[in-house]
Amino acid sequence: MSFAEHAAAPAGAPPNAPQDAPPAHPPVRFLDRATPPHIATLVAMAALSALAMNMFLPSMPGIARWFGADYALIQLAVSGYLAVTGVLQLVIGPLSDRYGRRPVALTAFAIFTLASIGCVLAPNVETFLAFRGLQGAVAAGMVLSRAIVRDLHEPAAAASMIGYVTMGMSLAPMASPMLGGLLEELFGWQANFLVMAALGAATLALAWADLGETNRAPSPSLLAQARGYPELVRSQRFWGYALVTAFTSGAFFAFLGGAPFVASVMLGMEPARLGFYFGFIALGYLAGNFVTGRVARRAGIDRMLIWGTTLTLAAVALPPILYAAGLRHPMAIFGPLLAVGLGNGLTMPNAMAGFLSVRPHLAGAASGLGGALMIGGGAALAATTGALLGPETGPYPLLLMMLGASAMALVCTLWVLRVSRRKGPVGAEP
Repeated sequence: MSFAEHAAAPAGAPPNAPQDAPPAHPPVRFLDRATPPHIATLVAMAALSALAMNMFLPSMPGIARWFGADYALIQLAVSGYLAVTGVLQLVIGPLSDRYGRRPVALTAFAIFTLASIGCVLAPNVETFLAFRGLQGAVAAGMVLSRAIVRDLHEPAAAASMIGYVTMGMSLAPMASPMLGGLLEELFGWQANFLVMAALGAATLALAWADLGETNRAPSPSLLAQARGYPELVRSQRFWGYALVTAFTSGAFFAFLGGAPFVASVMLGMEPARLGFYFGFIALGYLAGNFVTGRVARRAGIDRMLIWGTTLTLAAVALPPILYAAGLRHPMAIFGPLLAVGLGNGLTMPNAMAGFLSVRPHLAGAASGLGGALMIGGGAALAATTGALLGPETGPYPLLLMMLGASAMALVCTLWVLRVSRRKGPVGAEP
């Protein structure tokens, strides 16, 4: 099924759907709050989350100079932000299972918009970092777009749909670092956060007009949602899929935490040029998600995982070899990231569909807990990478951290395949 067909097709389950298929929903009508959201709205929600993550990355050295702070402290704008979003995802998922996807999304986008303005007006680095943490509310866009897809589709179709959503949203991390670097050179780093505020307000307006409620069976209480977490934690399959996403994204977040330092200090790159190279991994991710959208229904999510994690590991192994061989051109480090992004695009939508489908009635909680593991692991790796890097270390802490995380993603994928051989495909276990 093509991207356009996904957008236009009724969201109800097809005939002979598996037992874990979601209940029928009315056909999608754009800008109609009485129907499920259009795919464009889901893309915008997810894209804002991705944009908020890395649009300002080329400006990090400039922000450090503005506040007279160490780079390691400003790096908390990445690792601390990831930690906050990881914690918030534990709350966002259950709240949306209890009160609905729509009210939680609208509240989160409003908080993000105000926090973006706060970053611009911050008088000191502590206030800036506090408002940067509040920007983490935008994680609702990623959490809820996944949960909404699982509300509407069975596992293989959900993987395909998530692939299309993340394909569209991957344009944000591809373009936003380039835009962010250009904005800083023209207007200063504050322009990045003013643009984020404007985009937050626009996404809030779009969600208000189009985001119909898809949670047809809300939980009776938050306590019932809390009791659902042990059910997820006891599932080996949930842990397998969730850890695949955690380690795969961990390699990417380690890159986010360390690449600006490597590029500016060791390779002497200016912000706009760094933004251009950041686009490589996003371009690969775009291609990988397109392949997932086209192939996941036929290949199945587990086969897509083995393809993606194997490709990622092979690509991540190349930069340290090239750098050790004496190649100091930025392409030696950033060039292979195109294949890394491709592997991630094959891996992430399928792993997400997997952990969302282990317990379909807990899709919001699963999205939150799985996302928290993904973001929390990423925060730890980003912080560790930033702490280990120094002028005397070369890029090796960054490159080896990415290599180790990618290897663990492949190990977890093999574990998932073992569980699937024993228990059958996802959704088959009681």
